[in-house]
This record gives sequence, structure tokens and C-alpha cells, in this order.
Amino acid sequence: MAFDADVKSVADRIAEASSATIISHIDADGITSEAICAQALSRAGIAVRSIFVRQLEPMAMRNIPRDESLKVFVDLGAGQQNLLEESGFSEDEVVIIDHHVSQDVNTPYLQVNGLDWGFDKLSAAGIAYFVCRSLDDANTDLAKIAVIGNVGDMMAREHCRLIGPARTIVAEGVGQGFFDVQSRDLNCYGISTRPLHVALSYCDDPHIPGISGNTKNALRFLERLGIPLRESSGRWRVWEEYPLEERRIVMSALAQQLIAHGEPVDRLFCESYLFPDEPQRTPLRNAAEYATLLNACGRWARPVVGGSVCRGDRGEAYREAEQMLRHHRGIIRELVEYILDKGVEAHSHLQSIHVGERFPDTIVGIGAGIALSKLDWQRPIMILCYLPDDPGLVKVSMRTNERMVQRGLDLQKALMVASEEVGGAGGGHKIAAGAFIPKEREGGFTERVNSILRDQCA
Repeated sequence: MAFDADVKSVADRIAEASSATIISHIDADGITSEAICAQALSRAGIAVRSIFVRQLEPMAMRNIPRDESLKVFVDLGAGQQNLLEESGFSEDEVVIIDHHVSQDVNTPYLQVNGLDWGFDKLSAAGIAYFVCRSLDDANTDLAKIAVIGNVGDMMAREHCRLIGPARTIVAEGVGQGFFDVQSRDLNCYGISTRPLHVALSYCDDPHIPGISGNTKNALRFLERLGIPLRESSGRWRVWEEYPLEERRIVMSALAQQLIAHGEPVDRLFCESYLFPDEPQRTPLRNAAEYATLLNACGRWARPVVGGSVCRGDRGEAYREAEQMLRHHRGIIRELVEYILDKGVEAHSHLQSIHVGERFPDTIVGIGAGIALSKLDWQRPIMILCYLPDDPGLVKVSMRTNERMVQRGLDLQKALMVASEEVGGAGGGHKIAAGAFIPKEREGGFTERVNSILRDQCA
């Protein structure tokens, strides 16, 4: 068997179904995965119902109907097959489309998982795209959503572009005219919506000495270049609006700044995925910001709204998504300010903070990533918080950067090992991971993770 054969097997099983229930995750990858599958299955005449879950655990399993519909687990399921088995789902009732580490069980559930074939830079949305394209070649119009899901799940971060099978999705999307690719763009978030000096101040990969983490310094840096930063109306220009020659001036100056401080310049450049058919100066214009919009919907319990946006709703659903994005950013801003004001506890190989019930568990990981850009980048940040709806658990979120991953750090392994030791569970990626642990076992947990990271760096 090979990846393509697994894709076809799952697609063939789906094609045989008269109805399907899609169970997906609430993040950008999960929302795009659901949108891809739901649209493709509906086009094939299959009656579709969708369910979003924060995590696949015993309580969530109660929401999955015990009917004759095919249960399509996407962006989850591979690592929770024991729950499917314990819940009595048979081999014939389930297919799994996932990119997380698979769990061995007695029931041979049919699944397609990129990790089984060494594709660790292909998200669930990418795999869902291949399955749905196998259903019908006309589903190549879903390539745009697949790219958003892959970028949103940080599949492009390590190499500053999508690689492996995800490049096939890029090629097909560009070939059909669904989006454009800028092959040597500025590796910075906010190119379509933020004033350039603000975007640069949030840049942490690469970390630009004297600019990252300092908005005033970033503005002074740009002012010295002698290019207009505002339009004639006085409005700040965003990177997307800079002409090519001015972009070259900025990129050259940034490269010189990195070189002057002994930093490599390779991560200054990235491949961007742009959607010129979307309104200018909106988060819909590029894959990274589009994914953030979807994450906002999911983190605030409205993944269905994000799914509607993926399906093309630019009316009520998009207005609601924009409101959630503004709220999302406001709460994250408060979280980052809280972290910086209170200060983190420094350990030898990480920095940590416990925020209790002050902030929702759905956004602490995002806040951790932003706060890290303003803290000691060489030590991963860990945030712990309580869950109001489950007082017996503690949520753990960790973030690091690509430079530390290249030095050997693997947050996914660290949290998986440490959480299992205390009766919890963890997962994610090398650069970003999370876990849930019993509240009564949180004492000493941070030091245990610190010791694992110490061993990884040895």
C-alpha cells in the first residue's frame, strides 16, 4: 500500500455511503478540513451532518450519533481509536482522515494518515483535499481551503513554504487560477492588514534585533529608508500595497540588519499564498491571516461560522467572523500584557506562567506564541490554566521557535511523555504542543518537562 492507495480506499468507502457525519476539530485545520469534506460529499449526493469538538474525549463521544451514517473523523481520530472502539463503533462505520500519531487498537479502522508515509508537513486539510479530489476531479476548486488549513497548522513554517504533497495542492490551485503564490515574500505575519512597522515588530521568525518586539524602533528603522509609509490620505500602507522596488529596499535593509547582528538571513524570505479575488486589507487576502480568522471562530465556539466563510459566505457569517476576530485579538492582547506584566518563572530550559481561570484555555497557546517574541526566545514558554467546565483538569500549552527546533527541541514529545506519566495526555507538533493533566498532579509537572527539554538539548 501507499499514500495514494490509502487515499483511494477512504474515498471509495465514502462514495459508497448514502449519509455521513463529519467529526472535526475546532482549529483552522479542522474547520477547513470539514469545509472540504462537507462540500465534496454534498456534491456527490451524500447527506452530510457536521460536528465540531475541542478534543475527542469520552464526553465528546456522546455527541456522535449512533445511526447508519458513515462517521468521517478528520483532523482527529487517529490517536483516539481506543475511544471509538470502547464506544462500540465497528470497522464498517468509521473512516479516519488525520495527520496525528496513530494509536494501535484491535479494530482495523480504515484511515489515511500522512505520517504513515513520512509526510509530516501535510495537515488534515491537505489529506482531506486528496481524498475529495479522488472522489471527483472537480473538487480541485477546494485547493484554496486546503492551503489555508495547511498554513494554519504551521505546515509551512519550518521550510518557509509548503513542501511534499502539499506542493501538489499549491500547483493545482495556482494552475486553476484559484490563488497566487509570491515565491520570495517577506516572512512576516500581517502583510495584508497591519501597518508594516507593526507587522515587523511582531516578527519572531526571524527575530530581527532592534526591531522585533519594539514597534517604535521598527517605525524609526523604516523612516530612515526614505520610502512613504502612509498613503496620501494619511492611512498606513500594508506590505501588500508596497510596489516591488520599495519591497526590495525594505528587504535589503532588513537583511543588512540581520547580518550586522550575526543572524542568518534565510528565514527572512518565505512563500506567500495570496487570494486576489478577496477584498483588500482584509484577513481573507492571504492564507496565514485567513487561518487566524478561522481560528478565532473556533476558539470562541463558533467553528460553524468559519465553515460558512470557507464556503464563500461574505455576508452575515463573515461579519460575525470579523467580530470574533476583533474580540479574539483583544483578549489575546490582554493575555500577552498580563504575561509580560506579571512575569514568567525562569527554569533552566523553559519559562512558565500559570494564569488560573483568568483566560480561556482556547487562546492561551496563541498568547504564548506572541509573548515568546518579547521574552527569552531560547527558552520555550509554557502556560498552564484551569478549565471552568472541567475543574479536575489543567490545560498546558507550549510554544517555541524554529531555531530551537533545529537545535533538537520537540515540544510534542516532551508534553506527551510528561503528561502520560501523570495520567494525562499530550500532543501537537515540535514547535507547538499542548496537554491536559489531572489538577492534583500539576505539582512538579513543569520541572519534569524542563528536565525532558534539558535532555533533548544535551
